[in-house]
Parts: sequence; C-alpha cells; structure tokens
Amino acid sequence: MSAGPGSAVSEAQAGALHIAASAVVLGTARLGEGSLLAQGAVIRSSGAGVEVGTGSAVIENSVVVGTSEIPTVIGRRTTFGHRCKVIGATVGDLCEIGNASILMPGARLGDRVFLGEGTLVPAGTLLPSDVVAVGRPARIVRYASADDIRRLTALRDGDLSVPPATAVTIENRQEAIPMGQLYAYRDILPTIAASAALFPTAEITGDVVVGERTIIGAGVKIIGDSHGPVRIGRDVQILENTVLHLLPDNDLIIEDGAIVGPGAMIHGCRIGARSVVEPGAIVCDGSVLGAGCLVRAGAVVKQRSQFAAGTDIDGFPAVDVGRIPDPLPTPDWALRPDDLPVPAPGGSVQ
Repeated sequence: MSAGPGSAVSEAQAGALHIAASAVVLGTARLGEGSLLAQGAVIRSSGAGVEVGTGSAVIENSVVVGTSEIPTVIGRRTTFGHRCKVIGATVGDLCEIGNASILMPGARLGDRVFLGEGTLVPAGTLLPSDVVAVGRPARIVRYASADDIRRLTALRDGDLSVPPATAVTIENRQEAIPMGQLYAYRDILPTIAASAALFPTAEITGDVVVGERTIIGAGVKIIGDSHGPVRIGRDVQILENTVLHLLPDNDLIIEDGAIVGPGAMIHGCRIGARSVVEPGAIVCDGSVLGAGCLVRAGAVVKQRSQFAAGTDIDGFPAVDVGRIPDPLPTPDWALRPDDLPVPAPGGSVQ
C-alpha cells in the first residue's frame, strides 16, 4: 500500500498508521502498523532509506533521515521523545529515546535501550541491549534495572511482547499547501530568490533574504521579527525543523554554500561560506564562524564565540578541536536534487 503526494492516508491505512496532519514524509518510507508520526515530525527517506517498526512512535518535531548509503531502521514498539534527530541509525525493539536525543550515522542501539534526554550517540557508536546511556557523547551508566523494566512495562500498557514485523509504504506525504509560507513583519515581507526551493511547511517571517538555489527544508522556521536582518546566501541548505532567529539590533548571516541542520538552532550569528552545522547543534548570538567550519552534532557555540576558517568545533560549550580539510565534503544527510518538492499548477506541491 502507499499514500500519494499531499494526500491523507488511505482508508485501508487509516487503521494501520497514525500520521498527524502536520507530519511530513519525503521520499519513500516504510512504517509498521500501529506506528505513530506525530505533529511536526519529518521523515526524509531517499532510496527507501527509512523503516519505522510496528507500533513505534516518532513524537512531535522529531526528524528521521535515511538514504541507501545511511539507512535508518527503527525496531518495534520503540518510542522517540520530542525533537529527536535520527540520522542513518539502527535502533532495536522496545527502546525509550529521551527528548532531543541525537543519533548519528552508523549508530546502533540494541533492544530495550534507555537514552536520557539530550543524549548524543555519535557516528558508529554501538550501545548493547538493556543499558541506560546519557550524555554528549553517550556513555553507558548502568544496565537496565528491574525498576527500568517495570517503568517500560507500564509505558507499554503492561505488555512487553513484540509484534510481528509489518510495513506500509508511504510516499511523499506533505500538506497540500503552497510552497512555503511567507509572513510580513512591520510591513516587510521576506525576499526569496526565484531559484530557491521552499518546502511546503517552511515558514519565513519579516526581514529575511534568501539567495539563489538555496533550499529551505520541511518545518524550518526563519523569523526576522527584530531590528536586524536575516541574510541567507546562495546554494545554502537549511534542513528539517531548524529554527533561525535573532535579538533586536543584531543580524543573522549565513554565507554561500553553508549546510545547516536538521533540528539546529541558529540565533543572531554569522556562519561562513561552505560551513557545515550538524544535526541538533546550537549557534548563539554574536558568534562568528569563518569559512569552512564544522560544528559537530549537538555542540553549543556560546554567545560571542569566534572561530577561524576551517575549524572543527565541538563540545558544550563548543571549543576548537582541530582543523577541517578544505573543502568540506557534503554530508550524507544533506538534501539531494531528487529530494526537492515539485511545484504543481496553482502553487501546491507534488
């Protein structure tokens, strides 16, 4: 079975899946019966690269990305909290993934893994079954206790059985609304280059300029509602559920060729050309990143930080951890031309 572009789930699928009206599936994904894709959640699946198991839940504003090179496979009856980022990871059955956790390509979690809120599981990390892990990066603090299993049992309605694997194919499910939503603030409307691509659920407000061939992904919010401008250059990618904002008398500038997100927070800073901000990172007001910098997943660049061109930036707060090759390779989780929405007559999307 499959759901067509911009359409509601078919009558046969309605009993099998729970997909919120504001959730987005881009590409072709496989969702098990009884699975949940909650409000504002985004799945981007290139080459059928995402599979969500029977009875699993991807909760509000989470982002799941998978490709044929970095597939994401989620087991059965696993639950992700709010604003999780799952990028090319494998997760077992009956896992509890805390709010705002980040799982990077090649991460592998066994069954009944418990992640604390905000946990970062770096690329290639293996967490075995029945462990509790916390931190950035994730560290195992103990094996799951009897109390942990009792809590998990209560969260699963008293039943830890694992149902058979099932799958419904979902294709390009997006809200049937025009390409991106633009809002004026103090009579200033955003200026969007003709060749830029805005996904339907992107929203841009106020004094914002978006350059040629730039991509603004699903669920992105760019808010120019203060005295300073937001300026986004050419060939930039701002990916799923990222938020851009700034304080009064500040500005926010992202230079040509930068890639940001998914799920990043960018606030009143300057990001140099061809820099990469990995999923879930935060760059704060007054910070300046030179060209070709790499901000690692989950890093927090504190206010007024400055980094020279080509710096590898990581930590909480973020510091200089090394040098980056020039040029930076395009991340596997970045958008590809085939991932872009196709405008239809009248401004809706296909």
